[in-house]
Amino acid sequence: MKAFLIDVARCNGCHNCQIACKDEHCGTSWMPYAAEQPMTGQFWCKIDEKVRGTVPVVRVTYTPLLCGHCDDAPCMAAAKDGAVYRREDGLVVIDPEKAKGQKSIMDACPMGAIYWNEKLEIPQKCTGCAHLLDDGWTEPRCVDACPTGAMQFGEEAELDLEGAELLEPVAGLGAHVWYKNLAKRFVAGCVVDFDAREVVIGEHVVLADEGGAEVAAVDTDEFGDFMFDQVSAAKYVVRIAGKKFDADATEKDLNLGDISIK
Repeated sequence: MKAFLIDVARCNGCHNCQIACKDEHCGTSWMPYAAEQPMTGQFWCKIDEKVRGTVPVVRVTYTPLLCGHCDDAPCMAAAKDGAVYRREDGLVVIDPEKAKGQKSIMDACPMGAIYWNEKLEIPQKCTGCAHLLDDGWTEPRCVDACPTGAMQFGEEAELDLEGAELLEPVAGLGAHVWYKNLAKRFVAGCVVDFDAREVVIGEHVVLADEGGAEVAAVDTDEFGDFMFDQVSAAKYVVRIAGKKFDADATEKDLNLGDISIK
């Protein structure tokens, strides 16, 4: 069973995977695997860019997104006449001829990974570059083009999936695109002694849950800064020098800004 493994921590947003996919499929028809991809409007592999936090604590996360090639694929269930099929290697492919006029195939995808080609009246998506694999390639163009090793492709049983996760929209569908180091939340701030007009170095900071149980602890650095990284989305309390500060990270990453301990 073929699968993708994507390490978000290694992705630097170069867009090589996205560009390679366009290069392979735009202006070229790979029938019967796939018809030509339009130059605009479709990204069978695309980089989702998210800016997290607030100035001066800001991070940008890049996440490559593509079809999950699910075991229980909703697109297959919505297709008529075998317009969507699963290959022996596990890749899910849309038959360009049989799928003509079946917009319901696109609508069924919870990832939004299927696009509608208005000109050809067909749904289209990532094929895992099945045409290249059948020609002797060991990996799709997107993986081949990744300069940081953020993307891997191979037999699922041979990939290191320890700690890997599936994206929520397809997690229960038996998807075969796995992710490591998916961005969670961070809670950050800077401890300041405003009377002394100095940051406070080495101050012990505790992150606790709503019940008061310690989740993590850290000392402020040489700039007075602290950060609790990759914590779950939840409401927390930050304890510093006997003081408590609410830290609601349920919806977004949180920068508490300058915190006075005097």
